[in-house]
Amino acid sequence: MGPTALDVRPGSERRTPPDDFADDVLIEMANLDEQDTNVPGTIFVSTALGSNGPRVKWYPDRAGRDLPCLIVSIGADPKVRDDFLPKGASRLARPRVIAWVRLNHVALLRFWTDGASWNRREVTAFLDGLVPMPK
Repeated sequence: MGPTALDVRPGSERRTPPDDFADDVLIEMANLDEQDTNVPGTIFVSTALGSNGPRVKWYPDRAGRDLPCLIVSIGADPKVRDDFLPKGASRLARPRVIAWVRLNHVALLRFWTDGASWNRREVTAFLDGLVPMPK
């Protein structure tokens, strides 16, 4: 089987996303798959992490610390901040990731800002309250 548009194997041309975990920080995070969001791939959500402001990361398959991803800002009008995937790989996912963030931006911003102090029940309630995209 030959390479595909989502080819992220070693040796494929790619830029590396920043390592938000380089410094020791207290965070909460979750990897949300298609069952959670109705968006193919995985959306990584977290509390405040790094210095780049509120954002989520989308991965075409499973999330990974050093895997290429699409970065989308969290807000009422989300924007693509950066795309570390091979050219064209995120084209189909972009509108669905942006729409999902727009749908959940209030909860995502609250989690980003306050979630590191939440207990397990509060984190679970947040995750359970996220709204998936219509199928």
